[in-house]
Amino acid sequence: MRLLVAALPILLTVSLYGQDYLTVKDLNKKAEKQYETAQSHINAGQNTAAIEVLDKLLEKKPSFIDGHLMQADLHLRQRAFAKAESGFETALRLDSTYAPLAYYLLAQAEFEQQKYAEAQVHLKAYFATGKVPQKRMTEARQLLRSAEFAAEAIQNPVPFNPHPLPATINTDRPEYLPSINANGEFLVYTTRTTPRNEDIFISQRQDSTWGPGQPLEALNTPFNDSSPSLSADGRAMAFARNDRSGNFDLYYARQENGTWQDPERLPAPVNTGGFESQPALSADGNLLLFVSDREGGFGRLDLWATRRDPDGSWRDPQNLGDMINTPLNEQAPFFHPDGQTLYFMSKGHPGMGQYDLFLARLKPDGAWGRPYNLGYPINTANNEGALIVSLDGKTAYFDTDQLGPTARTQEMGNADLYTFDLYPDARPQPATYVEAIVRDASTKRPLRAKLEFVRLNTQKTHQQGLTDERGQFLVVLPMGQDYALNVSKEGYLFHSENFALSELTDLTEPYQLIIELRPVPKTDISVEKPSAPVVLRNVFFASGSAELKQESIPELNQLKSFLEDNPERGIIINGHTDNVGEEADNLALSEARAKAVRDYLASHGINPIRLGYKGYGESRPIATNETPEGRALNRRTEFEIVK
Repeated sequence: MRLLVAALPILLTVSLYGQDYLTVKDLNKKAEKQYETAQSHINAGQNTAAIEVLDKLLEKKPSFIDGHLMQADLHLRQRAFAKAESGFETALRLDSTYAPLAYYLLAQAEFEQQKYAEAQVHLKAYFATGKVPQKRMTEARQLLRSAEFAAEAIQNPVPFNPHPLPATINTDRPEYLPSINANGEFLVYTTRTTPRNEDIFISQRQDSTWGPGQPLEALNTPFNDSSPSLSADGRAMAFARNDRSGNFDLYYARQENGTWQDPERLPAPVNTGGFESQPALSADGNLLLFVSDREGGFGRLDLWATRRDPDGSWRDPQNLGDMINTPLNEQAPFFHPDGQTLYFMSKGHPGMGQYDLFLARLKPDGAWGRPYNLGYPINTANNEGALIVSLDGKTAYFDTDQLGPTARTQEMGNADLYTFDLYPDARPQPATYVEAIVRDASTKRPLRAKLEFVRLNTQKTHQQGLTDERGQFLVVLPMGQDYALNVSKEGYLFHSENFALSELTDLTEPYQLIIELRPVPKTDISVEKPSAPVVLRNVFFASGSAELKQESIPELNQLKSFLEDNPERGIIINGHTDNVGEEADNLALSEARAKAVRDYLASHGINPIRLGYKGYGESRPIATNETPEGRALNRRTEFEIVK
């Protein structure tokens, strides 16, 4: 907790008549001279010398209440909490009303010794005096909430069994502020190569362990480079650097052809003349959280967020608000790919002392819920540092100095990286990822193609972009929703995929795809000789009906756009069913469904002359009808180019 360096003058009050103790005004000349000497040592920053003078003075004058208060305050500053506790208790025994602030300072000393019940008693006694200055009321209430929380947390520990990362990562230097990409292939983190210099290190997973951490030479400089945050695909990174200006700013770098390009310093209003550090990229790369001491915050260090617009520019950062930020420090944000759960470290929310780890979840209205302390023994009286959580929500990585507590001015100076199984109540919603290569179906060469993931329940874009120079992309999909993927490129037939995740609660295997796009046919196409069919995997109908569901609209609009881009082409729409039910009924249903697609396109501006339709019922299965999965594949709508 924060030490009250300026507390001493408040403790020196006038002597009361008839008391059984001495105050400054009751001292003889010799004792008064000793007291003034102690005060001179304090003014010169020589606290140990002041304590030695007070020891001698109190040996001769054991009832000198101001001396006990001064000495106890000095012990508190020096983190000699047991001695501070004894001194304040002695002063309060001499007179419980003489210096009300002594109750608060005593509670601080007790809290630091994990005597949470005693701290609560003395904080309540402090409030009962009725003499709590308004400027200290917030701090005292915060300390009481923390004491209450800590006492309860120790009685109800959460599951926690941390394991240090291997010696390939952890060294005799501090390692902290980790980040990992979505498929868990790369781990980046900060280490101190000298007592004053920070560098970014990277490790690649090798089978079931981590390979040797190596400095990321392309990004490290003679200045401090720290707090890296990898994008989901591992091909972009935000990080912090203090360059010649001496102040930390945020930077952004990307890989091209396997090589990290020169990073760009993010422009204003993201970076200011203040402190900007510890960035955290969202899974789609379009939300950036970070730490700053800029104006407009609630404390010295607050959490802020900025969004990237489609043109690549970053919006004016917004403070995360007083539900997250406090008058004390918040640091190390990590926004899980579920898009709902924020992990961060804070000194300002009720906790065990020093920095604790918290989570907060976004509510449906977009506001943050109340932060939730991850509990004891994840959090202790020491510092707990930055925490990140795996895609499935089960595994956490964090840095901690639990095994080697550091000085208050070097909060993570002895930190190492650990991993542990995160208990269920603290987990985010799980997520999976789609990793794919897009290539030409004939030549197999990679294609720079456009991709768009759409949340089918809202018909809003989840993420869009282009494949990289290798035709690759990786996109994270939070569980609990169904998604459509459309992949398109000029001169090619588009490709669609469906990811039905709304009913799944746990998924261990990601989607790894090879998507082959076929060029739009140029010649020799006729009704008698159509092109190979393209399956519309995101066209849906009500059960047993030809009524199109709203979730079909993004895919139908994709087909409409294709026809608008290729005005010389005509298509035939085919409907297919599984073998459940009567064959004649299935044939009629498949034709009605094909016609429904044709009618949608015609009603949205496509010339009906270009649109044919046909139903095939159950006659053309592409999978077995013996399983639910096979029957789902057979129930399909597709199109073929016929001219």
